[in-house]
Amino acid sequence: MAYHSGYGAHGSKHRARAAPDPPPLFDDTSGGYSSQPGGYPAPGADVAFNVNHLIGDPMANMAMTYGSSIASHGKDMVHKELHRFVSVNKLKYFFAVDTAYVAKKLGLLVFPYTHQNWEVQYSRDVPLPPRQDLNAPDLYIPTMAFITYVLLAGMALGIQKRFSPEVLGLCASTALVWVVMEVLALLLGVYLATVRSDLSTFHLLAYSGYKYVGMILSVLTGLLFGSDGYYVALAWTSSALMYFIVRSLRTAALGPDSMGVPAPRQHLQLYLTLGAAAFQPLMIYWLTFHLVR
Repeated sequence: MAYHSGYGAHGSKHRARAAPDPPPLFDDTSGGYSSQPGGYPAPGADVAFNVNHLIGDPMANMAMTYGSSIASHGKDMVHKELHRFVSVNKLKYFFAVDTAYVAKKLGLLVFPYTHQNWEVQYSRDVPLPPRQDLNAPDLYIPTMAFITYVLLAGMALGIQKRFSPEVLGLCASTALVWVVMEVLALLLGVYLATVRSDLSTFHLLAYSGYKYVGMILSVLTGLLFGSDGYYVALAWTSSALMYFIVRSLRTAALGPDSMGVPAPRQHLQLYLTLGAAAFQPLMIYWLTFHLVR
């Protein structure tokens, strides 16, 4: 009996011993640190501590202020250099158009033969903006015409099952590069001929960009009526553009200030104008013939 009594007492002692607490499912991070071994901070608390430390650090604040001042100074330098090479006010002048001007100018580009007065109008020695003067050159029509030409070229290539992004990109870049080369050639010719006029790079870019209108009409006519319609439209738009270029550039280059210019120099200026006009049909054909088959 004693043996059994002792055995029961000993077993009760083992059953009374408390079991260890189960491990927590989540670490307690309310104090900013977890219960990980070694007392390492939790990742979120570490980031928050670093941010607060940087914000409160005087050296960090000084570095941020200095960096902001450098960025602001760099921005001012970029704007200054941009205004040095490209005058924003002059550029705005070439985009000062309205719907009535665009419609009349497109009609003038297609049929310029009945237009009489080709001189640019001035007000207090300042040329009137394009929306007030039909003879004033603009960059809105060349820009929109270039975009339309690229879209029309993509459609023409798609109809002929020859479309690819590479071919379309080559077509657009070729049209743009040729116009830039034409403008550079005209600038060189104006310099060699010592033309004293109000013609600037923007003026020459506008006159060179008007060829995109004839290119659009030629390609569109070719898509609708075949190669015969293309060549008819090419002949019409080329002759109209040549007439427009000759009258516009001759008036701008040989204006009232050319009364005292020697005759040989006037002949050079006239040859320059005729050369620029004769170059337009070649450019229109070169940039459009492969789109019509």
